[in-house]
Amino acid sequence: MKATIKTQGRQFTVTEGDVLKVNVFPETEAGDSIDINEVLMVGEGTEVRFGNPLVAGASVKVTILENKKDKKVVIFKKKRRQGYKRRRGHRQHLSVIKVESIKA
Repeated sequence: MKATIKTQGRQFTVTEGDVLKVNVFPETEAGDSIDINEVLMVGEGTEVRFGNPLVAGASVKVTILENKKDKKVVIFKKKRRQGYKRRRGHRQHLSVIKVESIKA
């Protein structure tokens, strides 16, 4: 069974057993379970239900595998012939989640 969920401003189409990288869930640790209730579509084949905007009573249960930082993104600014160079970096905090079950 497939489901399209909305979490932290992004949409994902998931099935049971999928592993995703999403923005970090605040105040969570590895091994915690979370229910995502913002389900936009659920079903498969001819048994698909679409929400308006959400499917009533549907939820997706996920488990957090780990909280980590993504690889570094380098921001480099330069103006030629002016002696102006700035180098900064950023590492996004991520949660790696696994979809355990989809409840329609």
